[in-house]
Amino acid sequence: MANIKELMEKYREAILYVVCGGFTTALTMFSYALFIWLGMEPNISNILSWTCGILFAFVVNKWIVFNSKCLERSFVMKEFISFVGSRIFTGVIAFVTFPILYTYIINQSLFDIEYLPAKIVTILIEIALNWILSKYYVFRRKPETEYIDI
Repeated sequence: MANIKELMEKYREAILYVVCGGFTTALTMFSYALFIWLGMEPNISNILSWTCGILFAFVVNKWIVFNSKCLERSFVMKEFISFVGSRIFTGVIAFVTFPILYTYIINQSLFDIEYLPAKIVTILIEIALNWILSKYYVFRRKPETEYIDI
C-alpha cells in the first residue's frame, strides 16, 4: 500500500488545486463582503469580487498548482487570456446547467435550501471543467518555451 508521501506526490496538483480553490473562494467571499461594507452596489461588488478571485486564482494556479514559471510577457498574456476565457466558458456552462438540473433532474431541497443539490452538482461540474481546461489547455507545457526554475 502506498504511503502518505507517495499519495501526496501522485496527487500533488489535485491537492494543491483544491487547497488553492478554497483560498480563492475565501478571497472572493471576503472581497465581496468588503465591497458591500464599503457601500458598493451588490452587482458591482459581485463583479469586482469575481475579478479579484480570477486574478488570485490565475496566480496561484500558474505558480503553485501547475508550476508554470515562464515569465515571458507574451506567454503570460496568452495564459491569462486563456485562463479568463476558460473561466467565462465554465461560468456560462454553470449558468445554463443549473436551471436545467433543478427544473428537470434534481428538483429537491437540502437543509431547507431550495435547489441546493442542483447547485452542488453544478459547482462540481464547473470545478471539473476548470481543472481540465487549466491542466490541458491554459497551463500545458509547450516544448518550445523556456521555463525558469524558481
